[in-house]
Order: sequence, then structure tokens, then C-alpha cells
Amino acid sequence: MPHRTHRLVPGPAGRIHLVEQGSGPLVLLLHGFPESWYSWRHQLPVLAAAGYRAVAVDVRGYGRSSKPEAVAAYRMTELVEDNAAVVEALGERSAVVVGHDWGATIAAHSALLRPDVFHAVALLSVPYTPPGGPRPSEVFARLGGEEEFYVSYFQEPGRAEREIEPDVRGWLAGFYAALSADTMPTADAHLMPADPHFVAPGGRLRDRFPTDRLPAWLTEDDLDVYAGEFERTGLTGALNRYRAMDRDWKDLAAHAGAAIRQPSLFLGGTLDASTTWLSDAIDAFPTTLPGLRGAHLLDDCGHWIQQERPEEVGRHLTDWLGSVVAGR
Repeated sequence: MPHRTHRLVPGPAGRIHLVEQGSGPLVLLLHGFPESWYSWRHQLPVLAAAGYRAVAVDVRGYGRSSKPEAVAAYRMTELVEDNAAVVEALGERSAVVVGHDWGATIAAHSALLRPDVFHAVALLSVPYTPPGGPRPSEVFARLGGEEEFYVSYFQEPGRAEREIEPDVRGWLAGFYAALSADTMPTADAHLMPADPHFVAPGGRLRDRFPTDRLPAWLTEDDLDVYAGEFERTGLTGALNRYRAMDRDWKDLAAHAGAAIRQPSLFLGGTLDASTTWLSDAIDAFPTTLPGLRGAHLLDDCGHWIQQERPEEVGRHLTDWLGSVVAGR
């Protein structure tokens, strides 16, 4: 088994850090918030062993990749071009793109906007929703009644940073636990704290996080890796993705309602709010993802799917990749 190799390659905003393992057809792996390339640590060797060149990137604003200051630098169109630049820098002409959380949305739009480069797409946890509809900030502002939806909370510059950065490690531990199957708030009406996706007036997001345990998938060493990166870089680059959403709405207006026609795959957890809240988007896959070759909801799985259930995710990815590569 080849070792993992760290590299820096040129990108539109400076440099892009990536970790690669294996050789063969290129598979680009995109993480979400608040993670890094490290969230794919289980899949890199599995894909390499299956005969693929697996490459996990630090998305712009994270880890060792460049972190432009302007919010506009985190627009979806910019992140798509980062992915195309990685493919070119690696000496390839095309790739399969796989993403989780925000990485799933970036992967989907990479396939939508650059079908010349990305010939297949797999989405983990967050289903594809075509561009269009109301302005995102207006939609999020209406959610939660008297409480505030976490996306709106993240969109205010500096606000989430003031909560997170004094105790990055503790905040991350609570956030990961809040969305993991084995540590998320219980459904028992007598025990359940308020929904951790919402902020009470005058409160903080972390007020509703579990504080007494780590999820089974997250070791203290794993937490150190994640915390170490954000303690070094701060959170602004990562949070700017949320702050660029209204810009995406304008940039992508010409693609309203557009389907992704390349071969696709969706994997989600049955206990993940991203799949339950967006169940209508999953139901719409025959229209929005006409090239879909599999959609699997993993029972008793939360949001961090490729870390909570690495063996199943690896198996689904390699099975699907085999059909995608064989069909080219």
C-alpha cells in the first residue's frame, strides 16, 4: 500500500494543500465544515487499494490551503475553479468528485459547472438542490421563530469566531458530538435539550452541545488534529462559505433548476438533520440527478458519515466507482 503524500499545488487564490494515496483514475475528496482533508483518512487507503488515485484537499480557507480575506473569494464559482485547478495541477484531464457536507454542495456544483472536468459525482450527507428559489439569507432568517438558525448565526462576520476561537477544541468536540448518532441529544422528551441547530436569544450555539463525551468515531488524537489546524488558522476562512451564499444565489441564477446528468451517488444517515430536513430534495433525485446509480441511507448514522461508518462508506464508494469507471 503506497503511503499518503502531502502536496501543495497552485490554485486561483494561491495554494491548495492536498493529500494523495494510490494510483489510477483520479478521485477528488472534498470535506465540509468544520473539518479538513483528515475527514477522509479512512477512505484514502480503501480507494488506493481499489486502484484509484485518491486525493483529499483542504478546501480554500482551511488547513494549509490559502485563505483570502474577502468573503467574495469563497463563492461557489471560486471553489469549483479550485477543484478544476487541482485536477490540472495533478496532470489529469478529468476526475470523479466526492464531497461531504459543504463538500457535497461544492462537488455537486463542480459537476454542474464543469462537466468537462468532473465526469461523476458522489454526495455524502447533503443532497443536491438545484440553484434558484428565494435568497438564502431570507430563507434562513425565517427559520426557528424566536430562535436563530445556525446558518444565520454563522453569516454575521466575527460573531461565531468570538464564540469558537477562545476554546476551539472544546467547541469542536461539542459540535461533532451534537451531530453524531451515538452522542446527539436524545429523543426522550424529558431529557432532550433544545435543538443544537438553533441559538436562543442572547445565547450561543454551544449552549446546546453535549459536553461530557466524545462520539465513538472521534479519538482524542483525532480531535487534536482538527483543533490544531483551526487554532492555527482561525475560523473565518471556513465560516466565509456561509457568508457567500447570497453571492452564489446571484452567480448561479442562470442555472436555476438545472439537473446534474453525470453518474451520481448519494449516501446519508437516517439520524442526520441534513437528510431529514432535505427529504424533498432526495425525493426529487429522479429529476435533479437523472444519472443517479445509488442512494443509500445508513440506519442509526448521524452527520459525520464517512467517519461514523467508514467501512460501509468505503464499500459503497468502491462499488459505485467500479460501475462508473467501467462505464466510461
